[in-house]
Amino acid sequence: MIDHVLIAVDDSRESLEAAREAGRLATGWGATVRILTVIEDSTVGEAVEDVAGSDAERRRFRGAHQLLSHVAQEVRTAGVAAEAIETIVSQGSPSRCILEEADAWPAHLVVMAVSDRRGVRSPYIGSETEHVLEFARCPVLVVPRPSAMQPH
Repeated sequence: MIDHVLIAVDDSRESLEAAREAGRLATGWGATVRILTVIEDSTVGEAVEDVAGSDAERRRFRGAHQLLSHVAQEVRTAGVAAEAIETIVSQGSPSRCILEEADAWPAHLVVMAVSDRRGVRSPYIGSETEHVLEFARCPVLVVPRPSAMQPH
């Protein structure tokens, strides 16, 4: 039985569609949903914060919380009760954070999109998605891009 659905999101349209699909599935199962977004550690991000000051980090976290609020609303619209939705902002490597959260919670299913804007090693899935698929201890549902968004 799937009682815990972990939805990993970023600010892409593909990710939002994956969250909607996860919400529809979770509604049917009566599952609790945890929505996770990751603020990625990077040398560039650290350099920007050095120049821009500590306010840059606060803005990144505020943006992450706004994203989660929007995604949670979409999941509620799909039918999941507000009290069955949790949101989490994590910081680090996206795939590592997703895998750690999936194990710690524990998730019965991880849902994520195919997108990976940092570079694609495969024409079908991104490197972060590939890493989660390879190392997750629970099933992973990778939601494909909506057909309207696929190249013709």
